[in-house]
Amino acid sequence: MPPVIPSAALSSSAASGGLRFLPLSFPSLSIRRRRKPSMLSPPPLRYSSSPPPPPPPGEDSSPSRKPWLLVGLGNPGKIYQGTRHNVGFEMLDAIAEAEGISMSSIKFKAIFGKGFIGNVPIMLAKPQTFMNASGESVGSLVSYFHIPLNQVLLMYDDMDLPFAKLRMLPKGGHGGHNGMRSVIKHLKDSRDFPRLKIGIGRPPGKMDPVNFVLRPFNKKEKEELDFTFQRGMEALRILVLEGFSKSATFANSATPSELLNR
Repeated sequence: MPPVIPSAALSSSAASGGLRFLPLSFPSLSIRRRRKPSMLSPPPLRYSSSPPPPPPPGEDSSPSRKPWLLVGLGNPGKIYQGTRHNVGFEMLDAIAEAEGISMSSIKFKAIFGKGFIGNVPIMLAKPQTFMNASGESVGSLVSYFHIPLNQVLLMYDDMDLPFAKLRMLPKGGHGGHNGMRSVIKHLKDSRDFPRLKIGIGRPPGKMDPVNFVLRPFNKKEKEELDFTFQRGMEALRILVLEGFSKSATFANSATPSELLNR
């Protein structure tokens, strides 16, 4: 904004036979102390949308560092919410909430969000293809973002694990889980990616396993699962910040409630 020339200076110049500009040295300008917002001023910092500060010396601080892709498996739709087959979705929702990551976009048939755990970039995805076609979404995400398979973590239910038990594994087969069967197929039959299994237990009596995995949890089971999700979140933080071995040791160890019941 150009400086304002006092009207007295203009009238003095006009009286001398024509308009001319006097040297712009006006002591009176020094008393203008009111500060107005400048269009050139930088916007206020928004820490929630900015990457965290750089890591300490000795840690990987490369800006091209590949993110982790964390995927929770489940079925879309309200009728499947709170069922055993959807614990992968619930685990991922717990991570998103704890880390302040918005799951507000859709990419490759998945509800999708980006953020950080510590200084590590992560992507969160909940495939909306229904469980048996989960690989369509996961395969496309991995291919598009060029994510190495050892940084693709799948989270899903497992009937062969006791209820609320966690099991972190570096690789493996599908174990009869149709969602994992689809993922392996769309990753060119590769099984070399980590996974976090969440135990839902075996169906009681002669109940059909299909009906069992679609059955909702009761109140007591939900309370126990909340504890499991807390442990799962801590295991995932350890995974991306400190590596697989420490994370697996933590996730696969006996829970405090198990130790108390021995």
